Amino acid sequence: MNLQRLRAIIRKEVTQLLRDRRTFVFILIQPLMQLVLYGFLSSDILHQPAIVWDQSHSAESRRLIQAFVNTRYVTVHAYAARMQDIQGALDGGTAKIGIVIPPDYAKLIHASRPASVMVVVDASDANSARTLIATAQGVGSTLSQRIEIQTIERHGLGPTSAPIDVRARAWYNPDLRSQVFIVPGVLAIVLQFSTTFLSMSTIVRERELGTLEQLVVTPIQPSELMLGKILPLVGIGYFNMTLILLLAWAAFGVPVQGSLLLLYALTLAFFFSSLGMGTLISTMASSFQQAIQITQILLLPSIMLSGFIFPRESLPIVLQWIGNLLPLTYFMIVVRGILLKGVGLEYLWPQVLPLVVIGAIVFIAAILRFQKKIA
Repeated sequence: MNLQRLRAIIRKEVTQLLRDRRTFVFILIQPLMQLVLYGFLSSDILHQPAIVWDQSHSAESRRLIQAFVNTRYVTVHAYAARMQDIQGALDGGTAKIGIVIPPDYAKLIHASRPASVMVVVDASDANSARTLIATAQGVGSTLSQRIEIQTIERHGLGPTSAPIDVRARAWYNPDLRSQVFIVPGVLAIVLQFSTTFLSMSTIVRERELGTLEQLVVTPIQPSELMLGKILPLVGIGYFNMTLILLLAWAAFGVPVQGSLLLLYALTLAFFFSSLGMGTLISTMASSFQQAIQITQILLLPSIMLSGFIFPRESLPIVLQWIGNLLPLTYFMIVVRGILLKGVGLEYLWPQVLPLVVIGAIVFIAAILRFQKKIA
């Protein structure tokens, strides 16, 4: 072993690594980003948005609502004036739990008679639904015990039945099957990865082989070249989507409650963002290896912050804001809303609008940079 030759090789490799500043930066950023994301991610079901229909408007009903909030599992985001408001909030995904308090709630409690409270839970996420149902039952049990103690202290005799009867209902997934929640999310993830990687690798590989320059010198316009490369990838994306839907229905029993035509139409907006992202990466990378590194850095937050597995409400507010910039966040809600809830565009437009805007921005930026790169 010649130490002088060994030092020369080490000096050469370090110099080469420092010259490739883009790769060096990605090497430093990736572990830090993974640490931050995995460190803040939590399986705890916290601060789930709730909508309340309080028909009692009494001190007792306000005490019940506060008991839900004190658990930290529930945060009241809105109040309803009718049952349709609760259904609309759960259909649109703006609420995960609805609480219905009857008008005679306070009167029944004072008369030592059981008061029924209905709690409806969005069970498309079975894990969150189990936690929320257990929380609702725990709140009812705890308040019932307090009322029983107060009644005994005042009258010397407790009520014959639980003062508060919490009746929880699981909507959209009454059997609480986890596959119903996971499989539609996998569909969105697969479409994101396949279209982004395909568009990125197609352009980068062709540049490395030198065939892209051969196309540039032909009469083909840059916009025609880009669209000619992307449109077949859209077809591949739709093929993958159809295959996954068939397997999800046949193998896992995932229902299709809504319009498949609407799902296919809205998926096109998502394709613009994912294909545009892949094209944008191809113009930023000087090699296929570097393009893979950039793709991993951009796609990892999409998986972690989009609500694929972990509820976004449990994340720090900064990570929630970052998640709001990711097309996958909105497409995840669209896929689950159509497949599991059967909702239409009247409930999904708050997700579709930012999905279209982000997709248009990414796609236009990709076109402009692609044209400049090959010019």
